[in-house]
Amino acid sequence: MKRLVSIAAGLWVSALPALGYAQDAANSAATALQAAAPGAVPGALDRAFGQLGGAGGEPLSMSLQLLLVMGLLTILPALVLMMTSFTRIIVVLAILRQALGLQQSPPNQVLIGLSLFLSLFVMAPTLEQVNDTAIAPYAAGQMNAEDAISVAGTQFHAFMIRQTRQSDLEMFTDIADAPRYASSADVPFSILLPAFVTSELKTAFQIGFMLFLPFLVIDLVVSSVLMSLGMMMMSPMLVSLPFKLLLFVLVDGWALLMGSLVASFG
Repeated sequence: MKRLVSIAAGLWVSALPALGYAQDAANSAATALQAAAPGAVPGALDRAFGQLGGAGGEPLSMSLQLLLVMGLLTILPALVLMMTSFTRIIVVLAILRQALGLQQSPPNQVLIGLSLFLSLFVMAPTLEQVNDTAIAPYAAGQMNAEDAISVAGTQFHAFMIRQTRQSDLEMFTDIADAPRYASSADVPFSILLPAFVTSELKTAFQIGFMLFLPFLVIDLVVSSVLMSLGMMMMSPMLVSLPFKLLLFVLVDGWALLMGSLVASFG
């Protein structure tokens, strides 16, 4: 249970850098305020939470925390899923279902659940680093909210930049009329996010194409046999479906697919 809480907290903290493009300005203001006044000064987010909690600086009540969480839940899932391996996995599984000729099996709920837990498996090293470097220090009071968000964003930035093609980064950099960055760490989230999603979709379609080929061969063979027998009224997809399922089971397709998807993020 503690590990699941840490993973959920890591996903929560990781989505915030994508929301705050004005974070650098807030950090600059907090730094200036800290230089002007003695002692440690909390960041802008900490001061905002303190003002919401009351004049005495008390923490937010549970009802207000739940209200903020429910409000952010409308956009946070999309941001979290776009910053992880979920996109590539769900697209590949959807293409596999189409290649097999199955319409509603496995159902969408199963595919989404499988993609989510496989994404947690792939993202486990990154989430552990987020927990160790951002969540745990913030919970212990050693780091303010803005620093925790910045550190968590750095960990996810490193994961996303490894999976992003250089050509996609250059394309979105040119579209934004941004200068060439000296290193990959200097690429902002405003450019990295669309480049990362584009690269993930391209990789997913490449894997899906390789999945389609053996099933396409079976469809062609079955269609040719039915045509030669004069059974033109028989649906080739109906006849080829058992053979495709048999082939997929004989080669242990699920294990091969899951292993290949995980290895593709290495």
